[in-house]
Amino acid sequence: MSKNMGRLEKVDLREYWEDEARDFTPWIAKPENLNILSDEIGIEIKLIQIESGVGRYNADILAEEEGSGRKIIIENQLEPTNHDHLGKIITYAAGHDASVVIWIFKEIREEHRQAIDWLNEHTDDNLAFFAIKMELWRIDQSNPAPKFEIVASPNEWAKAIKSSPSVGNEISETKVQQLEFWNKFKAFVMEKDRNVRLQTPRPQHWYDVSMGTSECHISLTVNTRGNIMGCEIYISRNKDLYAYLLEKKDEIEKELGYALEWTDAPVASRIKKSRPSFNISNEGAYAEYFTWLYEQIILFKKIFSKHIKEYKND
Repeated sequence: MSKNMGRLEKVDLREYWEDEARDFTPWIAKPENLNILSDEIGIEIKLIQIESGVGRYNADILAEEEGSGRKIIIENQLEPTNHDHLGKIITYAAGHDASVVIWIFKEIREEHRQAIDWLNEHTDDNLAFFAIKMELWRIDQSNPAPKFEIVASPNEWAKAIKSSPSVGNEISETKVQQLEFWNKFKAFVMEKDRNVRLQTPRPQHWYDVSMGTSECHISLTVNTRGNIMGCEIYISRNKDLYAYLLEKKDEIEKELGYALEWTDAPVASRIKKSRPSFNISNEGAYAEYFTWLYEQIILFKKIFSKHIKEYKND
């Protein structure tokens, strides 16, 4: 028995968006479309402002990474890349002290792809440049569907190795181990549960996970010297929220089924569960480590999200 198949057709961007500023940028800025872009590059993007001023010019989109607060610049083109926009992304990044720069376009010229690669290769792991090709596709007469294709992006392995060249190979090796650990953890979770959205891993001892609120986020940690890993609620500059949760300490710990470490500091407050007997070099135990971290994410989201919602409604 034969089955009918549709015909895949590429749609010109100008057919759907006539004007970059009036049509395309507002479309990108919608939460559901930023989520598509977030999934593609592995960074949770939260809109701050459209047409954000830098001197006499305006960045198309100013955003931030949910959880870390790192600033993100998004510059759009419905045409092939040009020198003008290459200069703009650098100007806007400097003006907003951005850590992530995303350049979206119809096509990229080879010299501009090389420029983005050069920027990624010659900056440290605090900066990331993404060149992303935008396409629209439809099947037969269906509505067009967006497709983001990463053309150039940071080489995190290279940045991990060179990030601290002057302080010895031992620290660089630790960073490489951390990056490998988080990469494998992300792959483990994505295979197990596609509903947990994870950012792009970086060579550091922590890994942030969004809770869907700007009030706080989950931070996973690996201490390679103390051989301890942990899962914590990280609250930045919100003493009222920490005090509210602290009042519910007994209730929260009962719901979780274990005691927590409660730490208040001048800037950030932490509510943490630690797990000893951790060895980042023991790859044979990774499945066990990943399972524990994943289970803590699910449990923390379930318990703390409820109390944070109550706090916001009070």
